[in-house]
Amino acid sequence: MDFGKVSDEELKTVDFSLPEDGEQTRKTLKGKASSKQSECYVGCAKWGRKEWVNMIYPPKTKEANFLDEYVKHFNSIELNAVFYSIPNQDLIRKWKEKAEANSNNNFLFCPKFSRTISHIKRLKGAEEPTDLFLANISEFGKYLGPCFLQMGDNFGPKNIDVLEEFLKYLPTDLSVFVELRHAEWFSIAENRSRLFEMLAKLNKGAVITDASGRRDCVHMELSTPEIFIRFVGNGQEHKASDEARIDEWVARIKTWMGQGLEKVYFFLHQHDEKDTPILANYTIKAFNKHLGSQIAEISFLGDKEEDITKQTQLF
Repeated sequence: MDFGKVSDEELKTVDFSLPEDGEQTRKTLKGKASSKQSECYVGCAKWGRKEWVNMIYPPKTKEANFLDEYVKHFNSIELNAVFYSIPNQDLIRKWKEKAEANSNNNFLFCPKFSRTISHIKRLKGAEEPTDLFLANISEFGKYLGPCFLQMGDNFGPKNIDVLEEFLKYLPTDLSVFVELRHAEWFSIAENRSRLFEMLAKLNKGAVITDASGRRDCVHMELSTPEIFIRFVGNGQEHKASDEARIDEWVARIKTWMGQGLEKVYFFLHQHDEKDTPILANYTIKAFNKHLGSQIAEISFLGDKEEDITKQTQLF
């Protein structure tokens, strides 16, 4: 994931501290913890990583079987694969069957809306591909998590009415999070408040993207009592910095849980994905220790993470 990527030299100047909660977060969270334990999901963006063979996938695992292995280690995936083309129902059923056969049955696929809808149609006149997308992903059944709608960098606040009309078109019971990247959604107070008030009114969430070069996308605005965080790490050479960032997120999420946060979807990305399972496992351990989640840790094939990292460098 190249979004928000900066040079190693620029990284030294980045302020990674999380901003204070936004105004919409204070309205959404009522200040009282739920009587139920908050649900937590941690995953990656793709399962098709050859670098993970001999790391978390057994030796000689074929690419056709990568998903079978992925679902043994994670309880969710940010499903970017469906962005490039709308998958047919047979393919969705095949993926679901792999989750049924190899996971503990609480696995969630979190599909990204097709680019035909978001980037080509730009949400206008997109009813036909949207209906097809929704009909096909419904085949996931109980394995369907929230969907996320990512708009391009040039989709700015002048399009808010288009965005609102599109969200109104979607089923009211469909869990959806919206990722916006145009800087003026966040930098202009009027745009910001109008956006998050609209999302809250429609019961749709706002993706928080934590990337080094786009700190404005760490907007800390919750329009529903659920969060969808896309965390972009900077690789094993910046391990200490990335882990410190994870720690700060865990502290903030714990605070939000005490105020009524119900669900957490936390997806790990890196510009070079080979070490993402290591960062993901650090996240899972931190969630289990501090947030009371009970996510199974990742089962690595090596004895030590240092050895695992050396192995991945062979590919």
